[in-house]
Amino acid sequence: MWETAGTAEKSNGSMTAEMQITKTAQSRLDQVDLENPGFGVVFSDHMFEINYNDGEWQAPVVGPYRALEIAPAISTLHYGQAVFEGMKAFYNEDALRVFRPEAHHKRFNVSCQRMCIPETDYATFINGIETLLSLDKEWVPKAKGQALYIRPFIFATDNYLAVQVSETYKFLIITSPVGAYYKEGINPVSLTTSEEYVRTVRGGVGTVKTLGNYAASMLPAQKAKNQGFTQVLWLDAVERKYIEEVGTMNIFFKINGTLVTPPLEGTILPGVTRDSVIQIAKDWDVPVEERKISIDEVLRRSKDGELEEVFGTGTAAVISPVGTIRHRDTTISINGDEIGPFAKRLYDEITGIQYGARPDRYGWIHTVQPERW
Repeated sequence: MWETAGTAEKSNGSMTAEMQITKTAQSRLDQVDLENPGFGVVFSDHMFEINYNDGEWQAPVVGPYRALEIAPAISTLHYGQAVFEGMKAFYNEDALRVFRPEAHHKRFNVSCQRMCIPETDYATFINGIETLLSLDKEWVPKAKGQALYIRPFIFATDNYLAVQVSETYKFLIITSPVGAYYKEGINPVSLTTSEEYVRTVRGGVGTVKTLGNYAASMLPAQKAKNQGFTQVLWLDAVERKYIEEVGTMNIFFKINGTLVTPPLEGTILPGVTRDSVIQIAKDWDVPVEERKISIDEVLRRSKDGELEEVFGTGTAAVISPVGTIRHRDTTISINGDEIGPFAKRLYDEITGIQYGARPDRYGWIHTVQPERW
């Protein structure tokens, strides 16, 4: 178990020899309403930090959450060479429970590879998370539907105004107590397609969590919100008819008892919750098809009464039912604009595993038992 002050020795195979830990002199927890934390607006007392220079990652440091001092010429501000991940830790009276950190770390490194960023090893990654949870255990909300959001990210730190791969980087992990991501909570969201914009193309960076993906989606997402919709349902960039994903989550359709989701063919993010849903559905003997599905098929299936449910999946919302989809001049309502029984069953199963109310049959939970818990 990591110490809460001083230094902590590494596990075998980690990037660095020891971790220097400095506790904050004054916690900010008394300034936070943990019963209503919002999403991503308040941040815990400590953060994890490692610098990369001279061709290797240096010794990690955990210290008080603070502002960073950067130069105006830092390359990330100009060229966006940066990646991030998002995961959650859940409160249980016996231990804190981190959902599928190994899967998130694997995807983190895939993102690093695509963006020419040095990879991190899992031992350092998970030890950094464990240390933060040990120090900031009181920041983890206890209510169902709330969690401590964990944000690892790496960005280039060379100072230059030329397009080239940086030689220096900063790897940080920060945490934030969060509630529901969408204001609708577990109630259905509304989606609209976009005729004007596309998200990504095969061979691009749509499969990794890098900054440009999200920056490019902001204008169409804002236009969708101005029209009364929650998010954009993205179509492919070539034929402009095959469904890919929503701006902040993967998408599933339940059609005549079969679960259908777009395939991982180089244009959508391989979601960890998406993978979890597929595994659970197969174990429940629900047929799963990862295949192309057009917006025209969805509209036709709805008209024929075959479209039973639609829902999105992601770390932030877990399961988010979809009640309305608009495409051009056609708008459909799914399941009477109510959460469907299958989506609700999935939500209960996944959150049950996360909070410890249901057995972890898949080995997805990494438990952290801080000292003096």
